[in-house]
Amino acid sequence: MKKNELTDKHYAKGSKGFYAALGISAVMVGAACLFAHKQGDRLAEKQPSPIVQEAQVNKPVTDIPKPTAPAQRVTTAAVTAPVFAEEPTISAAEISVDAPPPEEHGFAEQPVEPAAAMDDMSAARAPLSDMSSVLSPFSGGELVKNETTGTWQTHNGIDIAAEVGADVFAAENGEIASVTNDPLWGVSVVIDHKNGFTTKYCGLGADLAVQQGDTVDSGTVIGAVGETADIESSMPPHLHIEVTHNGSFIDPMTVLSSQ
Repeated sequence: MKKNELTDKHYAKGSKGFYAALGISAVMVGAACLFAHKQGDRLAEKQPSPIVQEAQVNKPVTDIPKPTAPAQRVTTAAVTAPVFAEEPTISAAEISVDAPPPEEHGFAEQPVEPAAAMDDMSAARAPLSDMSSVLSPFSGGELVKNETTGTWQTHNGIDIAAEVGADVFAAENGEIASVTNDPLWGVSVVIDHKNGFTTKYCGLGADLAVQQGDTVDSGTVIGAVGETADIESSMPPHLHIEVTHNGSFIDPMTVLSSQ
């Protein structure tokens, strides 16, 4: 049988075309797979990191370990600010001019000794013949109003009323420690009795019977009552006398009144 050359040629050409198309298809499939793989890698690189959500703040936490020691409660003391009331207004009528001030400048308070045993003044005698009229007593360190100056001050002695010129006697044996004419207390004589006691006589007259350094006995006339104490000039004539024991003022009446 004679082959048809055209048919064979056509068949041969068709077979070759089929395999060529098949090969091209395989190449394309392979290329598509490779392209898809590369695209997948790129997408994986570009994909953002996973977002980690933070736990909610208000979410109750139940896994807190229990404390090993009991908790101590710390309390703070409350500070209360003072409340200041409105300052009261004091009218002039409520102020008493007779009340003593807390401190009077110019008159320092002198030390005052409590009443002590007076055995060392057993021979003392009264400085005046008449001791019955006490004008101003010993103040014991308290402030009293001076009738002459109107100021408040301590009265460290006693004022005994007497006529001008009446004799003034030494209360005890001793030595004349000083004779002065004081601007406030006038002519004054101080006797040191050499036993811890001193006596001071103020407001004497200018004519004295003693001078500094003299030794006197109990009852010796040292001068006379005068009117030289300007600080007490508004008072009637009198003798101002002071007594100290170891430097502290004491009430003269405790050693002089009964003599």
